[in-house]
Amino acid sequence: MANLEGYCEGNTSLSEVWTQQGLSPCFYFTLVPTVLLSVSFVFGTLQCACYNAYGTTMEPKYVPHSRLYLMQLLFSLLLILQFGTYILWQTFGLGVLHGYMIVYFCLSVIGWTCAIALLHLERTKVLLQDRTHGHSAILLFFWALAFAAENLAFISWGSPLWWWSMDNTDQKVQFGLWLVRYSCTFLLFTLGLKAPGLPQRPYMLLINEDERDIEYSEVCGMNQSTWKDFRKKIQLLLPYMWPQGNMLLQGLVLLCLLLLGAERAINVFVPIYYKNIVNELSTGVGWKTLSLTVCMYAFLKFLQGGGAGSSGFVNNLRSFLWIRVQQFTNREVQIRLFAHLHSLSLRWHLGRKTGEVLRSVDRGTSSINSLLSYIVFSIFPTIADIIIAIIYFISNFSAWFGLIVFLCMALYLGMTIAITEWRTKYRREMNTRDNEAKSKAVDSLLNFETVKYYNAEGYEVNRFNDAILKYQVAEWKTGASLAFLNQTQNLVIGSGLLAGSLLCAYFVTENKFQVGDYVLFGTYIIQLYAPLNWFGTYYRIIQSSFIDMENMFELFKEDQEVSVMGLSRKQPWDEASVMVTVFQVGPSGSGKSTIIRLLFRFYDVCGGCIKIDGQDISKVKQVSLRSHIGVVPQDTVLFNDSIRNNVRYGRVSASDDEVEEASRAADIHEQIVSFPDGYDTQVGERGLKLSGGEKQRVAIARTILKAPQIILLDEATSALDTQTERNIQASLAKVCTGRTTIVVAHRLSTVINADQILVLQDGRFVERGRHDELLAKGGVYSGMWMKQQEVDATDSASDSEIKDRSSEKLQPPSSGRGD
Repeated sequence: MANLEGYCEGNTSLSEVWTQQGLSPCFYFTLVPTVLLSVSFVFGTLQCACYNAYGTTMEPKYVPHSRLYLMQLLFSLLLILQFGTYILWQTFGLGVLHGYMIVYFCLSVIGWTCAIALLHLERTKVLLQDRTHGHSAILLFFWALAFAAENLAFISWGSPLWWWSMDNTDQKVQFGLWLVRYSCTFLLFTLGLKAPGLPQRPYMLLINEDERDIEYSEVCGMNQSTWKDFRKKIQLLLPYMWPQGNMLLQGLVLLCLLLLGAERAINVFVPIYYKNIVNELSTGVGWKTLSLTVCMYAFLKFLQGGGAGSSGFVNNLRSFLWIRVQQFTNREVQIRLFAHLHSLSLRWHLGRKTGEVLRSVDRGTSSINSLLSYIVFSIFPTIADIIIAIIYFISNFSAWFGLIVFLCMALYLGMTIAITEWRTKYRREMNTRDNEAKSKAVDSLLNFETVKYYNAEGYEVNRFNDAILKYQVAEWKTGASLAFLNQTQNLVIGSGLLAGSLLCAYFVTENKFQVGDYVLFGTYIIQLYAPLNWFGTYYRIIQSSFIDMENMFELFKEDQEVSVMGLSRKQPWDEASVMVTVFQVGPSGSGKSTIIRLLFRFYDVCGGCIKIDGQDISKVKQVSLRSHIGVVPQDTVLFNDSIRNNVRYGRVSASDDEVEEASRAADIHEQIVSFPDGYDTQVGERGLKLSGGEKQRVAIARTILKAPQIILLDEATSALDTQTERNIQASLAKVCTGRTTIVVAHRLSTVINADQILVLQDGRFVERGRHDELLAKGGVYSGMWMKQQEVDATDSASDSEIKDRSSEKLQPPSSGRGD
C-alpha cells in the first residue's frame, strides 16, 4: 500500500506556481481539474435546468446513429479510466500518494462525468425555440479548455519534475498517460465541432418540414459553429489567396506575411523599450544611453502605430501591398462566376430569382476578401500575440502572470464566442424585419398608381410604420445584446488587469521587480486587449462571410448546359420533320415558344431528335448552332443602354451605318431620329422608356443586323399596330428571302402565304399543310380561323358603330323654322 504523504511533493507548496524551470505539478494538477469541474458542473447544471424546464424529448427517428458519437463516449470514458490508472500506479507502483493526486482524480472524474451527462442530455433533449444545431457552447468550451490545459505541459519542458526526460519508469508511465489525455481531448474537441450524435439540421425544421419563414440555408448558416468544416473552408479560400501564375503577386503575398510576422515582434519590443525608459529614468543613466533608448522606442512606435499595429507604418505598408492581391481575388472570383452563370442552362435561370443570384455573387465576392483579411490579418495575429504573451510572461516574469493571461484570454474568447452565438438569433430577426420593411416600401412605390386609385396612402403609411416598429424592436434586442457582450468583455479584461497589476505591484514592493516591469505589464496587457475588443465583430463577420462564401460556391457546383427535356413528359410532340419555311400556330400554352427554345438547345430532347439540314443539332456545339440562328422573341427585353448599342448587340462589330440600315429595315429609323438624343437615347431598365412596339422593332433590327441563316420570329409583330405590322412584314419578307424562317403567330391572317403551317394543340402537332389545305380539312386550324374571323367582324362592327355615333354627335343643330 502507498504511504499518504503531504499535499504537495517535497518542500513545495500549493502557492508555489513556478519551480525548477517549470510549473509545479501540485499547482497544475490542482488548478486544471478545479477549473474544468467548475465549467462542467456550474454551467452544466444551468443547462440541465433550462432543458428540463423548457426542453422536449427528441424523437428517436431524428437522432442519428453515428459511430463517431460512440467514439465521443469512448474517449470520455478513456479519460476517466486513465485518471484511475494514474492513481493505481502511484499507489501500487511507487508506493507514494500525495494529496493533490487524490484531488486530481476526484475532481477530474466528477468533471468528465458531468461532461458525459451533458453530451447525453443534448442527444436526448432539445429546446424547440432554438434553431441552432450542434453542441452547446458549454461543451465546446469545456473540451477546448481541457485540450488547452494539456498543452500547458509544454511550458515545463526543461523541468525535472515533469516526464519529458523519461529517465525512469514513473516518468515513462506519466508520459504515456499524458499522450492519452492529449489525444483524447484533441479528438473530443474536433468531433465536438462536427457534433456527429446530433441532427445536422435544426430540430424545429425536422419536425415541421412545411416551415419556410426563413430559408434553411440561412438558418443553419447563421447558427452553426463558425469553425465547423474550417479546414474545408480554408481550402476553398487558398486558390484565391495564392495567385497562381503571377510571380509578382506571389511575392507580394510572401512579403505581406513577412510584415505580419514583423508586427508580432514589434508588439513585443515596444513594451520592453518602454520599460527600459522608465528604469533608466529611475536609475539615472547617462543621456546618451537614455536618448538611444527613447529613439528606439519612438521608432518602434512609428512602425507599430497607435494601438497594436492598427495604423503604423508596417500595417499601412502591408495594406498597400495587399491591394493588388485583393484586386486579383475580386477579379478572379467575379470573372469565373460570371462565366459560369452564363454557361448554366435556361432551366436553371428560369428557376432562380435574378436578385437572389446577384446577391449571392456580390456577397460571395466581398466575403472572400473579408475572410482573407480578418482571418489572416486579425484572428491569427491576435491568437499569436496571446501565445507569445503567455510564453514571455512565464519566462521573464512568473508563471502566475502567464496563468493570469491564459485564463483571461481563454475566458474572454470563450465568453465572446458563446454570447455571439447566442445573439445571432437577434441579428437574424433584425435582418428579416429590415427586409420586410424595405419590401413593403418597394412594393408600395412600385404600385404607386394603384395606391392612388384607391386612396390608400394612409393605409400604406401605416403598414410601413408597423414594419419599422417591428424592426426597431429587433434592433433594440440586437443593441442590448451587444451592450451585454461589451460589458462582459470589459469585466473580464478589467479583472485580468486588476489581478496582474496587483501581483506586479506586490513584487515591486518586495524588490523582486522594478517599476519598469509594472509599466511593461500594464502596457503589454492593454496592447494585447486592444484587438480583442473587436474579436466579437471579427467572429460575427467571419461567420456571415463563411455563409455567403458557401452560398456562392454552391453556384459553382451547378451543372452547366444543356438541360434535357423529355418529349414524353409534359409536352410530348409527335414526330415531325420540318424542312421548309413554316408558320407555327396554336392557342396559348400549346408549346409554340418551347419549340423555339429546343431549336436554340436551351433544352435537349431525350426522345427523338431535331435536325437542321439533316444534321442532329444535339451533335453541334451550342455556340456554333446559335451563331446561325436569329430570333425575335415574344417578350423583348433590352439592355439598359443606348438604342445604338442594343441594335448593335446582333453583331457587335457592326458599324453605325449598318446599325442604321438595320433600323430602317425594321421601320424604326424615323422614330429613333425623332428622339432628342437619336440613336444615343437610353432605353432604361429592360427598355421601359420605349413602347412595346418600339422595343419589338429594336429586337427585329438586332436580328436583321445579325443576318442569320435561320430566323425565328416568336410573335414578332404582336405588339404593333396594323399599319406598322404591314410595313415590318414587308421588311421581314425581304430579309427572310433565301433563309429558313420559322414564325410563331396567334393572328392567322399573317400565315396565309406560308409554305407550311404546323398547328399545335396540347403540345402536339395535330395538323400541317398550307392555308387552303387546312381550311378544307375543317379541323383545328379551320375552327381557329372561323373564330378569329368572327372576332374581327365583331370588332369592325363595333368600330363602325362608334364612328357613326361620333358623327351624329358632331352634326350641327338645325337652324330652319317649321311652317
